[in-house]
Amino acid sequence: MSPAAAVRPDATGSVPPPAPGGGGRVPRRRRAASRVAAWWWSLPALALIAAVHYATTIAGSAYAFTDFNGFRSPEFVGLANFREILTGAAPLRALLNTVVIAVAFLVLTNVLGMAFAVALNRQLKSRYVLRTVLFAPVVLSPLAVSYVWKFLFQQDGPINQVLGAVGLESLQRTWLGDPLTVVPAITTVMVWQHIGLTMVIYLAGLAGVPPENEEAAAMDGAGPWSRFRHVVLPALRPTILVASTMILVQGLRVFDQVQALTGGGPFGASDTLATSVYKETFVNGRFGYGSALALVMTAIVLLCALVQMLLLRERKEK
Repeated sequence: MSPAAAVRPDATGSVPPPAPGGGGRVPRRRRAASRVAAWWWSLPALALIAAVHYATTIAGSAYAFTDFNGFRSPEFVGLANFREILTGAAPLRALLNTVVIAVAFLVLTNVLGMAFAVALNRQLKSRYVLRTVLFAPVVLSPLAVSYVWKFLFQQDGPINQVLGAVGLESLQRTWLGDPLTVVPAITTVMVWQHIGLTMVIYLAGLAGVPPENEEAAAMDGAGPWSRFRHVVLPALRPTILVASTMILVQGLRVFDQVQALTGGGPFGASDTLATSVYKETFVNGRFGYGSALALVMTAIVLLCALVQMLLLRERKEK
């Protein structure tokens, strides 16, 4: 009798029980076959990802130890490119700018995104309209957003005009031309565009917080801040970790906004690791040195992702 006939319903419509001693073999074989079939189906995708991402990354990393300039044959120079990164003023400044932008972007986007999520999680009639308005910048191109903000930041732009209209002429300045304000201006553009995405992530996290817990805390006399601190915030810790990792990685590899707003200027004051990789590789033709910079940036991003995975694992074990 075939396995299919063994589980065929009888005349009454009920499925007979498996035969004693042999009923478990067929399901185990099917489960094993399903596991093998799943691997076979995923092999083309895995091979494509390995060829496109990992093989090219490893091949590109090899150039970090050479003086390849795109024309002549590369020569092995050991760790010379990395020593130049660690001792040069320009790459260290780019690294510092990257860290400052990433940390400020992480803190501001998290705080504002969570605040809007908590505020719009209430029973407001206009909450869906407000959510849409806040999320709208996320779908726009970073380059398009940056060019709009570049117009706002101009010397005769709307921001300085508003400051002059309210009597704050002392605050007027060339926002993208001043080394003291160029990095905060770039960070402002990034925060403005990504608040909506962070808000959506926290709204999803708030959906998993039982309202009974807040109601019980309110009956015990807890105020709004106390309920948020002791009830909502602990429940949002996994969401905070996920959102923070995503934002931090986005901040560490910032390129579009810097390139569109300042091109790394003035005098390299807003250069980041990503823009330095682009300049050294494709403008100056230093493929080896650019690969070393890209490798350093990749290592920093991977380190941040690894820390996030460890924190999530510790959270699950608790």
